[in-house]
Amino acid sequence: MRMHKIWPLLMAGSIGAMGTQAASAEDYQLLVGSYTAGQSQGIYRLNFDSSTGQINPTPLQVIKSENPSWLTLSKDQHRLFVVNENGPGQKDPVGRVSSYAIDPKNHALSLINQVQSLGNEPTHSSLSGDGSHLFVSNYSVVEDPGGTLAVLPVGADGKLSSVVQMSSHPSSRVNPERQMSAHVHSTISSPDGRYVFSNDLGADKIFVYRFDPKANPDLPLTPAKPASVQLPPGSGPRHLLFSADGKHAWLTMEMSAQVAVFDYKDGTLEQTQMVDLAAGQPTSDKAAAALHASADGKFLYVSNRGTANQLLVFAIDPATGHLKELQRRSVEGDHPREFSLDPSGQFVLIANQKSNQIVVVERDDKTGLLGKTVQKLPMDAPSDLKFMLRQ
Repeated sequence: MRMHKIWPLLMAGSIGAMGTQAASAEDYQLLVGSYTAGQSQGIYRLNFDSSTGQINPTPLQVIKSENPSWLTLSKDQHRLFVVNENGPGQKDPVGRVSSYAIDPKNHALSLINQVQSLGNEPTHSSLSGDGSHLFVSNYSVVEDPGGTLAVLPVGADGKLSSVVQMSSHPSSRVNPERQMSAHVHSTISSPDGRYVFSNDLGADKIFVYRFDPKANPDLPLTPAKPASVQLPPGSGPRHLLFSADGKHAWLTMEMSAQVAVFDYKDGTLEQTQMVDLAAGQPTSDKAAAALHASADGKFLYVSNRGTANQLLVFAIDPATGHLKELQRRSVEGDHPREFSLDPSGQFVLIANQKSNQIVVVERDDKTGLLGKTVQKLPMDAPSDLKFMLRQ
């Protein structure tokens, strides 16, 4: 706890300012999103040394923002889009989305504009394949109005326009505490950019849309055929990830702590495997969250929160996308909401939201296995980690 109290003091002298850290050839810049109900002030830009696995605790920049819980970088890394996960009862009760310009020389962030997400607790965003639209998932904790998918045009200058389309669907109502209304948790595009997949924890479905802004700029999404993928009752789909070759996909299901494996072709997902992260364990162990694949496509990493607080490592069958468990490792903290493999592939950084820390763990890029802990950095309520590559 003592280290945790020191962290905000380190931040205080750096708000909105550039640091004077010397960058080495092994340095990358790391962006950290967070929740701001406590001591965190927003987005932190830090140096990460990929030769040692160390995050420099002195920030290069701190951007004041309310609950910037999810960060989306453009492909060229000239823009950053942030969901401000606000809602009723919070300091700012209005869900918002912010756009930032990234200086190509030093990666400094500057605000372009901010718009309303027209929903409560926006928890995720992603860009369309062509970068013309941002898909925002309004989770909405409360039953009324429930969760929605919002579509926002993005200008060539990075400026966000107001929401042009919204979508919502009936909930499954299987779990009376968590599924009485829609809760859109994430939305991503297919590898070819022609389809959009929206994962609704409240509906136990993935909703599928065709994306064609040229045909109708005001309504770029239309339901695909089939329009949804049914998942087990009470499973609570969260995040979907496509394989690098676009032939397979994996989905974390938060409430059942499972990973579904799919074959993918032309807008259609066909389930081929179901993997339990907490088989035979109590419900308190079941809270699947993030998933990421290694750059070589050989390994999949999945976080399970609850009382389990583990990172699971799977080998990926290149032909089928099927998963074989290799390792379960403690995250040495509480509530690993997100994590990220560093650009060198030698480390995994874990955002332990409830224990207020980022844990850095060694990774063997040949076996995929996780090794010793090299750093525990105090950080109030971290929620997302994104690396900016050298330019």
